[in-house]
Amino acid sequence: MTLHSILIQKLLSTNAHAGRKVVTHHFKLYTYGIRNQLAVIDSDKTLICMRNALNFIGSLVRLKGRFMFVNTNWLFDEIIEEMTKKIGCYRPSDNALWKMSGILTNSGSPKKFRSRRKKLVFGPTQPPDCLVVIDTDRKSSVILEADRLQIPIVGLVNSNMPLEIYKKIAYPIPASESVQFIYLFCNLITKTFLYEQKRLSSAKAVAVEEELPKAQPREELNRKEEQMKIDDFLKKEVLLVPYESLAPLPDDIADTKNLLDKLVVLKFNGALGTAMGFNGSKSALKVCGDSTPLDLFVEQIELLNAKYGCKVPLILLNSVETHDETLKAVEQYKKSRVDVHSLIQTLQQDLSQKPQEHDDLYTSDHGPLLSLLTGGTLDVLLSKGKEFALVVGSDSVAAVIDPQILNYLIHNKIEFCMEVTPTAALESSSSSNSTPERCQLADIALDSSQPMDKYKFSDTRNLWLNLTAVKRLVDTNTLKIGNSFSEVGSSDQMLRQNTAVGSMIKVFDRAVGINVPHSRSLQLSSTSDLLLLQSDLYTSNKGLVVRNAARASPVNPSIDLGPEFEKINDFQNRFKSIPSIVELDSLTVRGDVWFGLGVTLKGKVSIVAKPGVKLEIPDGAVLENQEINDPADIKQ
Repeated sequence: MTLHSILIQKLLSTNAHAGRKVVTHHFKLYTYGIRNQLAVIDSDKTLICMRNALNFIGSLVRLKGRFMFVNTNWLFDEIIEEMTKKIGCYRPSDNALWKMSGILTNSGSPKKFRSRRKKLVFGPTQPPDCLVVIDTDRKSSVILEADRLQIPIVGLVNSNMPLEIYKKIAYPIPASESVQFIYLFCNLITKTFLYEQKRLSSAKAVAVEEELPKAQPREELNRKEEQMKIDDFLKKEVLLVPYESLAPLPDDIADTKNLLDKLVVLKFNGALGTAMGFNGSKSALKVCGDSTPLDLFVEQIELLNAKYGCKVPLILLNSVETHDETLKAVEQYKKSRVDVHSLIQTLQQDLSQKPQEHDDLYTSDHGPLLSLLTGGTLDVLLSKGKEFALVVGSDSVAAVIDPQILNYLIHNKIEFCMEVTPTAALESSSSSNSTPERCQLADIALDSSQPMDKYKFSDTRNLWLNLTAVKRLVDTNTLKIGNSFSEVGSSDQMLRQNTAVGSMIKVFDRAVGINVPHSRSLQLSSTSDLLLLQSDLYTSNKGLVVRNAARASPVNPSIDLGPEFEKINDFQNRFKSIPSIVELDSLTVRGDVWFGLGVTLKGKVSIVAKPGVKLEIPDGAVLENQEINDPADIKQ
């Protein structure tokens, strides 16, 4: 679905195309035809006129122009008031000016006016630079006054608009004055204002920065500022709720269906497997048996939809490199009960740059919220009754679409939730408990490549977001994911990740973390992860990655394969079969090492071949707490 079709669909959902019975001759330019004796307004013409009007409004905002919004329909009062508050044009003393006649032509000096509703207000001392009329057929006198003063008018026009009034409107927008369309129109005006105001503030900041004395080298200042921002975000706290303490699902299946109907699953699918010698998307790699990560997600959603009779859609956010391949893979799911949609996240990225090897979930330029807004996707989801989104990272393999978590978030009015798992350090300290606790971001490893011994929890890179809250934050320009941190420094990657998560936790009203089982934190970023997923430690069941019950330790074994196993082909050739690792604590492999059939690894195993030595682990070998450097060290 193209961006244009999404916008047209949004316009049709607001009934903007429904005209009046009377169609004036000059308005036929905007009509598509007649249906049921009513004029049908051409949505393409509405879109073009609305774009022109918004461009004009944006140009005036850049010039710091004055605006007056005129409305005579009480149904729109709340919408207009909310819009003017957001864009900074709301003044309580002037909120009744639209109820009076002659306010423009009589406003040469401050005067008192008494409106029909007995409110005493002061008229403006200067005429506006633009007049935006919401309900033109009821306020022709204001249009005549604005025309007399040569003030450009932006106004909604319908099919029965008289020619003498229509000619005085500089930027007419052909549309029906439905509440839904008024809300959409005001929302677009708000976004235009906030965008231009943001550009103005950025330009001012650059001008001020150029005038500052350069007492210290720029690199040194940047380094200090980065470190201060990192320290600030790491001090932020989040409430962690144990998964075991969540309330069970309601007994009535209909209640669970209503919960799931409010959910959409958003899966990032832009990461390539080039670091592992795989030219396709990571979601196309087989992880559990013959199932790929994409197969697991579709199967999981399909079973949920079949069990509860709900409709949970799956939206895949692809990169340019993975989009075509994903479209072919999605073809096999056409007969399933899952609506799978593929979008390209190109509007927020520089097409001249190739995608990064790491997941783009927490980077400043490709954050989940910005990608969700691409092409008006957020508005479409809200119009379909979706309230929550489960945002899954590109590397995440074992995320669970859990209605129990969704039930907790909805009933407790949570707006932001991140899933975490305890690290081995926390498990060994026996300090974990089943009651909620507050935790600093400094105790959560946001990057899986960092050493885990100094952290209490590890981020699974799965987020739950309240879409209504996201919409509110975007409309008010509150949601900022640190676009200013684009310069590369020694701590750049850490800064970008901590800034994104810390910023979101800060701006959402209610943000929590949920301590989920380790089986939900599995990532696919290297062949070491692939060994873990393809081993007997994990299997797939109904789309879920299930841990082997025979493993006693609650944490996963630490696996570190050397560069000889880095590529997929080398990995597959050096393992005749994947070893049994149910009782493994850690595995380190370096050098020219080859594994036979039916090998079992237990405890701490280190296999480091000396230079020029080929180590072959024989079929059926059982290695437990061994350090192997040459064939003589292998104990059967």
